[in-house]
Amino acid sequence: MGSGPAGFYTADKILKAHEGAEVDIVDRLPTPFGLVRSGVAPDHPETKIVTNQFSRVAQNGRCSFIGNVSLGASISLAELRELYDAVVLSYGAESDQALGIPGEELSGIYAAREFVWWYNGHPDCRNLAPDLKSSDTAVIIGQGNVALDVARILLRPTTELATTDISSHALAALSESSIRKVYLVGRRGAAQAAFTAKELREVLGIKDLSIEILQADLSKTPADEEELKNNRIKRRIHELLSKAATPAASICSPGQKELHFVFFRKPDRFLESDCRSGQVAGLRVERTILKEDVGSGRQIAVGTGLFDEMECGLVLKSVGYKSIHVDGLPFDHRKGIVPNIQGRVLSEASGNAQVEIGLYVCGWLKRGPTGIIATNLYCAEETVASISEDVVRGVVTSRSGLSKLGRQGLLELLDNRNVKIVPFGGWEKIDNEEKRRGSLKNKPREKLTSWQDLLKVATT
Repeated sequence: MGSGPAGFYTADKILKAHEGAEVDIVDRLPTPFGLVRSGVAPDHPETKIVTNQFSRVAQNGRCSFIGNVSLGASISLAELRELYDAVVLSYGAESDQALGIPGEELSGIYAAREFVWWYNGHPDCRNLAPDLKSSDTAVIIGQGNVALDVARILLRPTTELATTDISSHALAALSESSIRKVYLVGRRGAAQAAFTAKELREVLGIKDLSIEILQADLSKTPADEEELKNNRIKRRIHELLSKAATPAASICSPGQKELHFVFFRKPDRFLESDCRSGQVAGLRVERTILKEDVGSGRQIAVGTGLFDEMECGLVLKSVGYKSIHVDGLPFDHRKGIVPNIQGRVLSEASGNAQVEIGLYVCGWLKRGPTGIIATNLYCAEETVASISEDVVRGVVTSRSGLSKLGRQGLLELLDNRNVKIVPFGGWEKIDNEEKRRGSLKNKPREKLTSWQDLLKVATT
């Protein structure tokens, strides 16, 4: 279940390890590839090349892609387990961590995931319609790669985005955007920033962009020095930020766009507009200092009781994705993952858990929303190794000795429920139509962004 990188890498490794195995990759969307399609930024086409490899997997004679099938709505987990010898859940994280502070329900506040899905043409967020005109200031809470992605999309010239596969509705809105200042807010310091050097260099290289960083925020404590000494990547990030913060680099001309890196600030509450009821108008932040956590040895942010206010009309929360629980699936709500040992699902998160026979997990659902696309390759290797061990031990074969119905049983069940599945051939029709429309606009593709359009093209 799930056709992102974790799902495709798992399918590929099962097909290679077991010559008689048949694999069905099932997804709730009519389109495969998960976050490679809906999460990777439109100006990162090189990252999407991996879909060529995934397509070859789907075209294997022993593999099928079955789209437009929702776990829990179209079919239950219990039914899937009855139909298949092994079920691997790799449906990722389609929800978001909450900040849990007052005012979070105000208009103009979005999860970064929603904003990313909006500009990437995900059918669930095509009608998001963020207001980019009423204010010149956006605040992004979080300092990871997703935060840098959304900052870059807000600040990059739309003439450069116009030749990417960004959705047409997002390009039109960004072309008329009034956003000129973006604040990236983090609880800890520059030495602890979670983005990578590649992403940082890219945003620092945006044409005619003023970078604003307080020199005081770049000063290093002995604990910071120790942290940087042991981490080459973090050291490089600190060097790039220090270079960007030089006085010569921060002279801002009128009308120039600005990116502000704001460290040592913890969101305290969102502020409501005086003139637009229910609309966000600002963010109150608490200044922080770092103290060592006795348990983990990490430096954690601790509030000082001193507060600042930041005016803004748009807020994007980039504080982590969260997996969704489905009926019949053991789930660790504290960690936001399915409890597992090397990909084998456990009956509960406590120490007395039993292994759920024939049920496995891979990707973000297994380890949490961390890592890059290739991380799922190693994650899949571990899960498939567990499946292979269980095959050798005779654990995953039908205990009654009868073959399970598999694909045939699934298709019959879905047909009886009037679920219109989208096979890989249906996706290829979508793919060809998007590329055709894109060629008319000098774009690699013009994404179909509504469920209706996607299903219409896939099934004609």
